[in-house]
Amino acid sequence: MIRIPGQQGKDVCDPGLGHTRRDVLRVGGSAMMGLTLNQLFRAQAAAESSGTTGGPGWGKAKSVILVYLQGGPSHLDLWDPKENVPTNVKSEFNPIPTKIPGVNFTELLPKLAQVNDKFTMIRSMSYTPNGLFNHTAAIYQMMTGYTTDKVSPSGQLEPPSPKDFPNFGSNIVKMRPLDVPMLPFVMLPRPLQESNVVGKSGTAGFLGKAFDPYTLYPDGDDMDMAKMERIRIEDLQLRPDVFTVRLQRRARLRDSLGRQMVEMEKAVASWQLDDYYDRALNLIVSGRARDAFQLSSEPDKIRDSYGRNTFGQSLLLARRLVEAGTRVVEVIWPKVANSDNHSWDCHTGLFKRMKEQAAPMLDGGLSTLIDDLDQRGLLESTLVVAVGEFGRSPQKGVSTSGNDNSPDGRDHWPYCYTSIIAGAGIKRGYVHGSSDKTGSAPLENPVHPGELLASIYHAFGIAPDTIVYNHLNQPRELVKAQTVSALFA
Repeated sequence: MIRIPGQQGKDVCDPGLGHTRRDVLRVGGSAMMGLTLNQLFRAQAAAESSGTTGGPGWGKAKSVILVYLQGGPSHLDLWDPKENVPTNVKSEFNPIPTKIPGVNFTELLPKLAQVNDKFTMIRSMSYTPNGLFNHTAAIYQMMTGYTTDKVSPSGQLEPPSPKDFPNFGSNIVKMRPLDVPMLPFVMLPRPLQESNVVGKSGTAGFLGKAFDPYTLYPDGDDMDMAKMERIRIEDLQLRPDVFTVRLQRRARLRDSLGRQMVEMEKAVASWQLDDYYDRALNLIVSGRARDAFQLSSEPDKIRDSYGRNTFGQSLLLARRLVEAGTRVVEVIWPKVANSDNHSWDCHTGLFKRMKEQAAPMLDGGLSTLIDDLDQRGLLESTLVVAVGEFGRSPQKGVSTSGNDNSPDGRDHWPYCYTSIIAGAGIKRGYVHGSSDKTGSAPLENPVHPGELLASIYHAFGIAPDTIVYNHLNQPRELVKAQTVSALFA
């Protein structure tokens, strides 16, 4: 197969990434058919000038907000309700119409039902896990596109390691660096976590710490709904006794001394210390990031519409960050999996917890984020993705993952669930795929989590099969999956 790639990169693993090692091999093998590198570049130039490189949606995204519904929300009780099914499958919540004729949500999502003409629903998310499908392994797959080698009998993973595959956000900010002094990648308001495994798949892994997210985890426990009022960003602020001109003067002094230390500069040249120092200095001096974190500057009406809770204010902050130039924001559901209250991991008490706690926050926050981005003209270049690591079992009270479940609870279910994707070239008012009559399996167009990641990369103009190199200098594809082109207009 001959593929005409996008723009030319600096090398085979460079972010721009036009030519991957695989491309070169393809071309080398095709020389016998008369296609030379010169002809490849000529064809590439023609493709770029015609605007057809990459297909629909290619390169439309400038930023992405991942709304990560950690814990696994029940698709049957939110956005894929079923009628005429057995009582142990049917939701206790009534279906309601949405803006799309014939598409129903449950009564838990009245606000999202009024804006679903602005996004695409994927009702056929699906994968078959290896072994027990508990949270950490599923989260790792969703965030990196890869399964892990070592899983304990309980399904949990080892703590984060520099050998891990990178979080997709780290790949994006490496390959699409910012051209403004702003935080490229922010994760809030808590880390990815199950039990004592904290932060797995939330780092840059083998890409190196330079591409780790800036983490914003305010003080307070998971039930503290006011923690976003206590954001601390001292590392982005100037000390009161150090004004901007003085700080810049210090930088010039540093440069002057540095020129006299030639041997030392040679010794640390590969560390790019000057580059990192300058980026940090520019970030602090510009004030762009510092200003973005000032939620208090938003009108009360806007803050109220997002919801005066951790999740809602995190989404509002996500909008402010992408508005200021941040490339990737990951908003993690503010209650750890495998816990009680407003966690999506409802093995017991699902109906009460979803109705009174989780669903109202999701409905108000996510609907406002999509509408707010749209009204500001930001949805054209901002990808919004809302997804969990899996759904919940169609049958209530059964065990599918080794957990105990009460008659009013549902267990883990990776075989069929729902996600939402909007903005940056994604179709509006579209439903991709469908589930069978009990929501147990895709009826058509199944989408693997890796394919969702491939589609995110595609939206940034990054080929999903781009090669990166791990800690052993071994070539690895960003994700071994294809873009779901039907999602794009």
